[in-house]
Amino acid sequence: MLFWLNGLMDPRTPCLIGIAQRTIREQPGPEPLALWEEVAREAAADARLPVERLDSIQIVYTDSWQYDSPVGRLAERLGAAPRHRAYSKVSGTAPHLLVGAAAAGIAAGEFDSALVAGAEALATRRAYRLAGEHVPWSHPAHPKPPYGWERPPHPAELAHGLFLPVHTYAIMETARRAALGLSIEEEIRDRARMMAPMTEVAAANPYAWRRTARTAEELVTGDRFVGWPYTRNTVAVLEVDQAAAVVLASTRLADGLGVPAEQRVYLRGWAYGEDTWEVAARPALGASQAIPRVAAAAFERAGLELGDMDAIDLYSCFAIALRQACDALGLDPLERRGLTVTGGLPYAGGPASDYVLHSTATMAGLLRAQSGHGLVTGVGMHLTKHTYAVWSSEPGGRLGDAAPVFVAKGVPIVGAYEGPAVVAGYTVAHGRDGSAERGVLVVDLPGGGRAHAVVERSELLADAECRELVGEEVRLTTDGKVNVAAW
Repeated sequence: MLFWLNGLMDPRTPCLIGIAQRTIREQPGPEPLALWEEVAREAAADARLPVERLDSIQIVYTDSWQYDSPVGRLAERLGAAPRHRAYSKVSGTAPHLLVGAAAAGIAAGEFDSALVAGAEALATRRAYRLAGEHVPWSHPAHPKPPYGWERPPHPAELAHGLFLPVHTYAIMETARRAALGLSIEEEIRDRARMMAPMTEVAAANPYAWRRTARTAEELVTGDRFVGWPYTRNTVAVLEVDQAAAVVLASTRLADGLGVPAEQRVYLRGWAYGEDTWEVAARPALGASQAIPRVAAAAFERAGLELGDMDAIDLYSCFAIALRQACDALGLDPLERRGLTVTGGLPYAGGPASDYVLHSTATMAGLLRAQSGHGLVTGVGMHLTKHTYAVWSSEPGGRLGDAAPVFVAKGVPIVGAYEGPAVVAGYTVAHGRDGSAERGVLVVDLPGGGRAHAVVERSELLADAECRELVGEEVRLTTDGKVNVAAW
């Protein structure tokens, strides 16, 4: 993409000119459709753009409610007739993909303005559930469509109950811990030191869900395990009522609307790539092959480097997401710029697929206030999908697109297996009462490849949480579907 023609800025150059965020703390709150409308109108007003003038309306998939026509219902409420419409799949990278598509459409002259919005009302859904009431929301889809993921879990993952991120990410965390030679206690304390500053950022963020600063010691001792070694206060908080929206426009339209130069933020470059979809297939279970390639491509397209960034927001659903990014970037987790501008998913809020809209809106506001450059990253599925986007108060660079710059190749996964194996990574699932319920292992097989296994005996669960199990030989038995480990 060309940003300059004959020394002048191309009038099709896309810029972000409108932002909005909402957090609803009193439940029950509005349904997602009402939240979409609210932030859409606010972002459009911020952009000085009449909502009916929107050429493109794109919405991030909502877990809260399945509407019959999400984009159509919002357009109807706004009185808009957009020529371009999109509704994403489930993924923490979905906002980046929609924003990237909006920028590309503007740059190509396909349309002049685009709204990207997202909302979740999972806290309200929980409030209705606890009250024993049905959710009274509008326009339900009939029949209810399939869940919006791009690819279902591997049959072996499903057979072993390994599909919740709190367990898959924990497995990668234990693999990284062992690879670095850290003790269990060292990993927990390092995690708390990394995340305590994030709570301080959240405490100062008016849109954050949890606005209480915590010390590292409080994060070590202050809550129950969910997927060991993760505690509830260091993982994404999903049940939130939050919404966000951004409006992008061509420079020509921004000029016509009278948007001041200091209100415009530019997508200098972005990139997308993939690690393996199955966690067990990762060649190095605790590391990412894709992140360094994606980051390098984004910076190259932006014409900037990590050292040029004035602010950073790394996707933070779980500590391993932060750590893999820091490992790949060579970034100190305690460095002066910090790892988040919002407070991150565990503290600012983790509204399903929508978080990156919040981090993007917050970054845009920050760059408006102080100028400079900022990095916003996204993660999808089980640390599978990665997006890196460089934003700036200064135009330049080249956009990039959604074509993956790297796709990892995995090791084979064996379903049923009986015999010796070596633990590559593991977790212990805990119930709401805090008790250990079962273990899930990813194991290396003697002949190559990997397999899954569950741990059922309570004394083995206790042992797994007391010492490093990665690298230990275990024995698997199987009923042909589920492998059971013992040692």
